[in-house]
Amino acid sequence: MKRTVLCGFLVVCVFLNLLVGFRILSSSAATDDHGIDYAAIAGFTRAIQVIRQDYVDRSAVSYKKLTYAALHAMLPHLDPHSQFLEPEDLKDREDETRGEFGGFGFTISRKDQSVTVLSTMENSPSARAGILPGDQIVAVAGKSTLNLPLEDLNQLLRGQPNQRLSLTIYRPSSRETRDYEMRREMIKIASVVDAKILNPEETGGIKIGYLRITEFTEPTARELSEKLDSLESAGMQALIMDLRFNPGGLLTSAVDVCGLFLPPRTLVAYTEGRDAAQRREYYTDNANKQRATFPMAVLANGLSASGAEIVTGALKDLKRAIIVGETTFGKGVVQTPMPLPDGSALWLTTAKYYTPGKQVIQEKGIAPDIESTIDTDRERALLLRERGGLLSAEEQKLVEETPDSQLARAIDALRGLIIYNRYARE
Repeated sequence: MKRTVLCGFLVVCVFLNLLVGFRILSSSAATDDHGIDYAAIAGFTRAIQVIRQDYVDRSAVSYKKLTYAALHAMLPHLDPHSQFLEPEDLKDREDETRGEFGGFGFTISRKDQSVTVLSTMENSPSARAGILPGDQIVAVAGKSTLNLPLEDLNQLLRGQPNQRLSLTIYRPSSRETRDYEMRREMIKIASVVDAKILNPEETGGIKIGYLRITEFTEPTARELSEKLDSLESAGMQALIMDLRFNPGGLLTSAVDVCGLFLPPRTLVAYTEGRDAAQRREYYTDNANKQRATFPMAVLANGLSASGAEIVTGALKDLKRAIIVGETTFGKGVVQTPMPLPDGSALWLTTAKYYTPGKQVIQEKGIAPDIESTIDTDRERALLLRERGGLLSAEEQKLVEETPDSQLARAIDALRGLIIYNRYARE
């Protein structure tokens, strides 16, 4: 049976080679009217044949290995976000969007050719080790990340719990390079955290709610709705939603989060690709019941990315929230999963995101309404405050003595808006 299948496959290959050769010989140019470069295709096919025939190690040149290797190299050559996912990689990606996976508890992206940590999750191995957003991963298990595709890097970082792995980290703020050895754990993502009414002494007696979204996963909108119900029951008059260090996540989750603050059937974002047919618009759900339009501020910084930028851009353009902080990361491209017959998939960049106000997100980010930058010490104190858990005496002192100036600016903005509206009604 196997011999028959192999013979059939070889016949198909020979037929394709003859067809390609015929097209090349019968054409006055290498490219036909449809833009198909038959000479390049013939060259690729011939290369596989030569490798299969002459490479010294026969076990390394199966059609599957060669095809997978070619796809792994091909996709990152297009842009830093396109990837080829083998069946196991695809399962890991699906586990992450459901909110649970084995790893070290940080999210990464490429920026300026460096692998940058976008965020670390509370009580994760990376947070406990002291790794911070903005750190750059130089090597994993001694293997340089310089030209390593992101999916290969994720394959190294994720896996079974209780396995140790060494990472070399460069911190641009201090220009230090340090080795870390960490043990993988099962990471469970709590996407909506720290929901509370802020201290009235800090808000001038106004009940301002605060919550932080760490990442957009499948349950985020439901979790957020529950937290909002609790805050409104406590008498919340205004809300601060903290999206700092949020690396993004599921587009559908980001759109659903916008739906909690905007009217039904409101345009949140749209995409444009190579032709007009690839334009797609994303609206809040028709069935949504709009909440009370309490004053609202969004905190964002240079590591708020992807889905966090969609939410920030929509609430800004539609004048639903004041944006406070820094210009966001600038990752606004669509990766469309395209399944292949063997269970693998192309994770292909097919379009760019635009805000309702027609602003492109990719490489530009979302600029704040009120700019508020923080220095290295303030950022470290903020990250320690978010991390929670056991802090050293030095860390505890830094947290207590270093106020969150961006949060303070958001509080001032909401106080001013509430007081203005109060006088306007009188």
